This record gives sequence, structure tokens and C-alpha cells, in this order.
Amino acid sequence: MGRRLTLYIVIAMIAGILTGFALNRAYPADSATLASIADTLKLLPEVFLHLIKMIIAPLILATLVTGIAGMGDSAALGRIGGRALGWFITASLISIGLGLVLVNLFKPGVGLQFTPAAPVGDLATADFTLRHFVLEIFPTSVFEAMAKNNVLQILVFSLFAGVALSAIGEKGAPLVRGAEALATLMLTITDYVMRAAPMAVFGALASVVATKGLSIIVTYGVFVSEFFFGLTLLWVILFTMGGLFLGKRVIVLARYIREPLLLAFSTASSESALPKLFEQLDRFGVPRRISGFVLPLGYSFNLDGSMMYTSFATMFIAQAYGVHLSIGQQIAMLLTLMVTSKGIAGVPRASLVVIAATLTQFGLPLEGIALLLGVDTFLDMGRTATNVVGNAVATSVITKWEGMLQVPMDPDAPEPLPPHDTPEHGRRGLHLDPGQ
Repeated sequence: MGRRLTLYIVIAMIAGILTGFALNRAYPADSATLASIADTLKLLPEVFLHLIKMIIAPLILATLVTGIAGMGDSAALGRIGGRALGWFITASLISIGLGLVLVNLFKPGVGLQFTPAAPVGDLATADFTLRHFVLEIFPTSVFEAMAKNNVLQILVFSLFAGVALSAIGEKGAPLVRGAEALATLMLTITDYVMRAAPMAVFGALASVVATKGLSIIVTYGVFVSEFFFGLTLLWVILFTMGGLFLGKRVIVLARYIREPLLLAFSTASSESALPKLFEQLDRFGVPRRISGFVLPLGYSFNLDGSMMYTSFATMFIAQAYGVHLSIGQQIAMLLTLMVTSKGIAGVPRASLVVIAATLTQFGLPLEGIALLLGVDTFLDMGRTATNVVGNAVATSVITKWEGMLQVPMDPDAPEPLPPHDTPEHGRRGLHLDPGQ
């Protein structure tokens, strides 16, 4: 199913672009018929994403509780968490810093006297404060957190639950087995839902190209191409950093995560890729006790593509409006983005919210966000795929760092793998030789 699904997704991407282009040429831009067709096409990805969101909360809860309880050692948990956060902070500085360097080098906004072409809309910058972010980390109800798919709150509850289950020992064993069974169940459901992925990809691309046309890429061609060049450079840096720990296996990792990457890129949603990313990291040799803890943490604190976009886009707006920012101001902006970007998980139009908050703080024109709205969907595809790369590399590196990276399995194996690691699970060992 693995190779065929990848092929079907690629075919769906091409078919979606061609169908959207044909519709865009067949109907006027303001045609009610075109709007109706595009809205109908959007149903396909919307239904798919609803199904994905149905899986996210129970999958994260089950994998986190199982992983943390399986560690049986709060010291190990703290060590893994500390290493993960250290990696995330380093990757964040590189991502945001690279965005600032490239936008100063290319200067895509210089000389572009843009005027706002679309309303900014309702961006919740008022709630984007440190107090609000800290309070939002801690759940008042785990059921509410799961209903809202609040990854940070689910993580906090699972942390307490996993440590407590480990502390009570045998009495908690039935709940741990139940969590393992739930994780296996959600992976099986994921396999069913993923069969609809090509249709979702087709609908998403056909809808956006039908309404906006391919000309939108030409209009903002310089900005889009330079940003995607920056993302490509960031991929090289991330895989190179991963190679320092993983060796040649970092190249193999790219093969294992190709399906989550395609899903993230074509749907512009990290959530769509998360269940499949869990499966593929299982097959790559990452024990679920590691991925079940690091991946959800990464989805809140390690959004490399989104962080690079915030610095790149903020400076683009400043350049487009002829506002000069000194090196000191840009460094202050980098540090500001380092803090504010850590709260973007689960916030609607998250990257735009961070950008709006930064523009306000540095006295830049808030209406400049309207310049980004036209191509934000396309840019979101690239930065979302980059987020997946960053989290896959980070999780694999932390696993190798802990000496727990196992022998890889076939990335296209059809059966879902167990949610935990034990020596009896087939040909997986407990460790890899340093040369592997």
C-alpha cells in the first residue's frame, strides 16, 4: 500500500493542479459557478482533515501515556525532554536566523510599493501574551483538551498520567495495556483514513488553483521562489545536523517520511501527517516510547518552517513599506519571535498571528499582512512540510542520542507496528551498531 499511496498522492497533486487551472480558465474569477465548484472541491480535504482530527487526540494520549509509563524512570524522562528542548531551541534559532539573513540578502520587498489587497481579518493577537500562553498549557479538563485537540494540554495530562502509572507499578498495568491497545487501534484506523488521502489532495489543490489561478505564483514569484529556496536550504541544514548523529541513515530517513511529507505539503496541515509520521518512524526504528513523547512536544515547540516564515515575512513587509530596521532591531525581533512562536500550535492562522503580533510590537504596518494572504496557502504548504522534516529529524536524533535507535523495517510494510518496543518484536534489536 505504501508505494501505491505515494504514487496516488503524486497523481492527485498533478490532477488537482490541472483541474483547478482548467476551471480557472473556463469561468470568470468572480463567477458564482466557479465559487460553488471550488467550495464543493474543498469538501474533500475538509472531510479528510476532520477524520484526521478524530484520530489525533486519542493517538497522542495513548502513545504518550504508553511511552512515559514504559520509561519507568523519571530521570530518563527529564533527560530526553531536556535534550529535545535543547535541540528545538537550537533549530529555532537557526530557522529564524536563516530567514532574517536570506530576506536581507534577497530583499524581495524592496521597491515594491504594495497596497493592501485584502482585509486582514480577525487575528487573535490580543490573546497572544506570555500569561495567556502559560495558562493555555495547563488543562482544566483532559476531555476538553481532547475535544479541542490541544496538543500541549494533552501532553501535560499524559505526562502526569504516565509518571503516575509508572509509580503505582502493577496496579496500573491494565491501564498501560489499554493505552497500548488504543494506540494500535488508532494506527489501524489511520490506515483506513489514509486511503482517502489522494482525494483530499486532489480537492485541496484543485480548489485553490481554481479560485486563485496559477498567475498568483507569477505575481509573487520572487517572494515565493526565494522563500522556497530558503526552505530548501533549511532542509539541507536540518538533514546535515541529523547526519552528525545518524550518519548515512539520515538519507534513509527521507525515504521513510516521504508520505507524511507529501500529505503535509499538499494539505498544508501538520495534523494530516502526524499519524502517518508515527507509523513511519516506527518502521525507521524509533521506539514508540521516544516518538510518543518527542513528536507531540515537537509539534508545539519545533515548527522550523513556520518560524523561518515569521522572520522572512515580517522583514518582507517592512521592506515593502520602506521601513528600515537596524541590526539591533532585527536581533530583538529574532528573540521576540523565539518566544512568541512557541505558542502557535492550535492557534488559527498561527503564523499570521505571530507576524501580526511582531508587526505591532515593532511599529510596522499591520495591514501589511494583507500582502501575504494571496499566497499564504502556497507558502503554508512549504513551511508545513518543513515542520514535518524538522520533527522527524529531531525525534530520530534524540533516539540515537539515547542509544535506542533500532534496526529499520520496510517503510512500505502494510501492517501497523506495535506501539512499543520489546526484543521479541521481529527483527528489531535494541540498538544499532554505530556504523549503521
